[in-house]
Amino acid sequence: MKNLKYLSFALIGLWSLTSCEKDLDTAPTDQASSVEVFKTAESAETVINGTWAKFNNDGTTYANIGYSTVLRASDAMGSDVAVLRNKYGFSSTYDFTEMVNSTAGRPLFIWSTLYSAINNMNNVIAKIDGTEGSQEKKNQVKAQAKALRAFCYLNIASFYQFSYLKDKTALTAPIYTEPSTTATPGKKKASLEEIYTLIKSDLTEADNLLKNYTRNNKDKINRNVVNGLLARVYLNTGEWAKASASAKIAREGYPLMAPEKYSEGFNDIDNVEWIWGHKQTQEQSDESYAFHFLDVSSSGSYYYSFMADPYFKDLFDTNDIRYQLFSWDGLKGREGLLRYAKFKFKSTLIADIVYMRSAEMYLIEAEAEARSGNVSQAVAVLNQLKSTRKANIYSGSMAQNDVVKAVLIERRKELFGEGFSLSDIIRTQGSVERKPFVDADGKPIKVQITTPEGVTKTVDGRGHSVFSFPDQSGFVPNSNYYLFSIPQRESENNPNL
Repeated sequence: MKNLKYLSFALIGLWSLTSCEKDLDTAPTDQASSVEVFKTAESAETVINGTWAKFNNDGTTYANIGYSTVLRASDAMGSDVAVLRNKYGFSSTYDFTEMVNSTAGRPLFIWSTLYSAINNMNNVIAKIDGTEGSQEKKNQVKAQAKALRAFCYLNIASFYQFSYLKDKTALTAPIYTEPSTTATPGKKKASLEEIYTLIKSDLTEADNLLKNYTRNNKDKINRNVVNGLLARVYLNTGEWAKASASAKIAREGYPLMAPEKYSEGFNDIDNVEWIWGHKQTQEQSDESYAFHFLDVSSSGSYYYSFMADPYFKDLFDTNDIRYQLFSWDGLKGREGLLRYAKFKFKSTLIADIVYMRSAEMYLIEAEAEARSGNVSQAVAVLNQLKSTRKANIYSGSMAQNDVVKAVLIERRKELFGEGFSLSDIIRTQGSVERKPFVDADGKPIKVQITTPEGVTKTVDGRGHSVFSFPDQSGFVPNSNYYLFSIPQRESENNPNL
């Protein structure tokens, strides 16, 4: 995979990245080699393989490794992860001082990662029809390129502008559908509606092209993945019936995992519930660094900074299998922090990365049905998931708003640490919720811990440490602090923005 990665990226440049990625500046770009790569459909697929490798494994720091950076940033800026601010990685993200800063490294890395992948997929889409090979193979390669391009644009639509349902005409970011070079003029910002129109077109075509395709691993994009992405898109754009229908197709063949599997660490792509993910091996394991932030219980985990808000624990029934994963930390320097042991390294200190699960599809279906007024169906779907997790089934108010609220809470519980926190806040025009872990008198709430020596004692419980935006204003819906900034370097290179 590494050889394919560097081959592919030596051949394809992107104008907006030339000033920030030295490997692209110095790589050879002779036309003969490019022609060779796109000679056959099989060889053109190496560009997708190489893009996927770079998309997941390349990075600038241990905290910026591939696409996982987007997911970690989303959760760090949400309500339920209480990031340790004295730990390396995501403290400024948690503080809302980083992603709003157009000169910061992480916004530049994320922007470059997304648009670099888009440009490579544009090359594949433009050239695949002229390659040698069967039509079936060409269809598969084109479909995966279109789906990956759509996935990148979906991230741009989700994090660089407010909700589509707030203002679909809001200008967001440029659209590129043709291969770009250093000589390509930069484009102006497109609206959310224009971006979503392209996303839907790409995914719909990919779905049709993949009808006869059977993948050999879950890194590859098949119809389940495409329909899962369509379900996310339709949820964002308020097309409830389409969201529900796509979610049902996406989860076909991917049953909810057995209860005991939930505590095994969310580290294995072979989990029956995983629809899409990125497998890690000892030789190709860079993205496993993400687990050093997520894993707060394994002895080999180094940063262990994504602790849980103590109030998050109160959302769970005590009989819920997920509730059993909470424990108060008793290690020196961490006493009174709340661990949530959902994510754990494998014994080899690597871990596969999850991008899509059938549980999410149940939740999309439930939310879409509730928002369209089919509250009974929404509750039935919601309770399928809750029952599998051994949680109490929903038996509350059948008012539409109450059912929607229950589904959104279940999303927080089920998808913790998987990258949906900030995007859900933006999508629903909600607000970050953080409050001190104190009693009615403002005194720290006491919790019971056990030290490594086996001593049980009572200490102050610890939760969030940031309760407002940097300007000291309280958390509110539709705040600019929620949005990822376009890097200053991009603005300087593209005056048409």
